[in-house]
Amino acid sequence: MPHLNLESFNPLTFPAHSGEVEFLFQADYKNPDEGALIATRYKGREFFLVYKNGAKKLLKGDKVTRPSPNFILKHALSAYAECSGSPILDSNVDNAPENAHLKTHDALKSIQFFADHFPKDREVRIEVGFGSARHLLHQASANPDVLFIGLEIHKPSIEQALKQIVIQNLSNIMILDYDARLFLEFVPSNIVGKVYVHFPVPWDKKPHRRVISEAFLKESERALRVGGTLELRTDSENYYRFALETFSSPAVSRFDVRKNQEIAIVSKYEDRWKKQEKNIYDVTFTCDIESPEPDMIGDFTFSEGNIDADALYRLSKDTYKRDWGFIHVERMFSIGKEGSMIRLSMGSFDRPESTYVLLENGAARYYPSLPVRSSANLKAHILLDELLHG
Repeated sequence: MPHLNLESFNPLTFPAHSGEVEFLFQADYKNPDEGALIATRYKGREFFLVYKNGAKKLLKGDKVTRPSPNFILKHALSAYAECSGSPILDSNVDNAPENAHLKTHDALKSIQFFADHFPKDREVRIEVGFGSARHLLHQASANPDVLFIGLEIHKPSIEQALKQIVIQNLSNIMILDYDARLFLEFVPSNIVGKVYVHFPVPWDKKPHRRVISEAFLKESERALRVGGTLELRTDSENYYRFALETFSSPAVSRFDVRKNQEIAIVSKYEDRWKKQEKNIYDVTFTCDIESPEPDMIGDFTFSEGNIDADALYRLSKDTYKRDWGFIHVERMFSIGKEGSMIRLSMGSFDRPESTYVLLENGAARYYPSLPVRSSANLKAHILLDELLHG
């Protein structure tokens, strides 16, 4: 991750700006000596920079709100150091200008785009963790009438894919830096032709982190059109057997298994594994049912009225568990003399989301963006609102 190692951290008087980069406010950790978050706005994105005060004084991007592409974060880090006069001892932030190809694309989307304007005018195919994007780009080129949505959280892979989209002049790909397990809840029912999950991380020691799960299968089946497929391709024997068990879990299901089958385009890793004579498994689930649209009622608006002074303290001392999921305060921050902020982990147990809530003048709001509008998050919000208002 891009970062600066500072000789000293010099705070700003807010709001402040350096060129196009704006610095809006600072949120200090409960122990101010530990560090702070700096709310930043650049190129239409709002996110936090993180200052960590330890053996090294590091300035880096916040994992929860980190923007894509990496250039945005790199430029914001350099801008803060310049604006505050904080001396840099060393860094891994280069001074390269923004990639010319990244300036001309419109492929990188936010989760809010899909929540508000999910494209419904044509067949959709989704690739989870596209990596080098070889397969994604090949499929999009071969199927110009299909919309391809590529999901990836590895920033360099995202930037490489965006560059190739421009070079190859492809207009039917959208890229999203987001967790696929959460994204599927935004997809309308019966619209997806294929979901590709090619060579996901096996997570043998933490199987709960695998993309494939009963919940993922259920959401995939709802999003798939009749005859649509969820396709797992893996070199992991453990993942292959896990997928067999998962795809067998519904009362009625149809799937097939193939071994060492050739496909039109492969990644450099698959080329390497074939040279090592590793087995490659394909497990393909086929959707046979038409699904209703999900019914999710509610929004993320907090109730009016001052927040109970003791509510925040009580909230920070416990994890509130329900059958649909949980709420847990991960961190508490202070903003100036009267404001505060909390970082929450909330939602379902298998797909939790971290988010921030600003508490100012007795009112609460999510920052810098709303949580994902999933059923578990909506229920978590209702509980949070009740807890904050006593």
